[in-house]
Amino acid sequence: MSVVTGTTPPGAPGERQAAEWVRQMFCDIAPRYDLLNHLLSFNVDRAWRKALLERVAAVLQQANARVLDLCCGTGDVLLDLQAVAANAVLVLGADFCHPMLVTAADKMRARKFATTLFEADALALPLATNSLDAITIAFGFRNLANYRAGLAEFQRVLKPGGVLAVLEFSHPPGFWLRHAYGFYSKVVLPSIGALVSGSRAAYTYLPESVAKFPRAEELRVLFEESGLVNARFELLTGGIAALHSGEKPVGAIGSSSD
Repeated sequence: MSVVTGTTPPGAPGERQAAEWVRQMFCDIAPRYDLLNHLLSFNVDRAWRKALLERVAAVLQQANARVLDLCCGTGDVLLDLQAVAANAVLVLGADFCHPMLVTAADKMRARKFATTLFEADALALPLATNSLDAITIAFGFRNLANYRAGLAEFQRVLKPGGVLAVLEFSHPPGFWLRHAYGFYSKVVLPSIGALVSGSRAAYTYLPESVAKFPRAEELRVLFEESGLVNARFELLTGGIAALHSGEKPVGAIGSSSD
């Protein structure tokens, strides 16, 4: 099944340029990012994050588990993970946009959470092979310059049996919701986003990136093709978002038991 290979922002002819464009875009909107997330989603994003949390809840109770929130942005998912993680669980956060990480660090300090944050490219993580029990990504996967390369890298750092959980925008199958959401994302969202953040380009790119992103079933197939097992998805809010998950096979090449 043919799917888009990675994000394609305007004026970015290759993967390196695409990654840099996206990084700079998020740096530009970082100061108003949280406000716009909650405003533009009518706070439904909180319920979506709850679904993501439930998907990795069992891992968060495993003794000495290591969990990475990738593309962590300003840290909302990190706060959720830390709030329910067992005492011996190590929660990490990574993003390639430094201003986002600064805000995330402020939130962690305010809640007295000892989360380890680091700046990194999702396609080349500075982590050992077979070192993580779970990876969560909330609305960051579609911004990767190469989806297959990302999935390969995530499997490298996951332990055999480790869980990947991806929360991402999707494509509502219902006729009326699909057209209403299309109007909102193409007309309303860029206008409000530009007014509040000062960047119309960012809030024009975001809905365009969703429109180009694989359908939920296509992404599930991509998970399987990349080698993940138990690949599945759950549509949220009529299909506006989808929660995807898969697991690194037990006994996969490169596992510590090989």
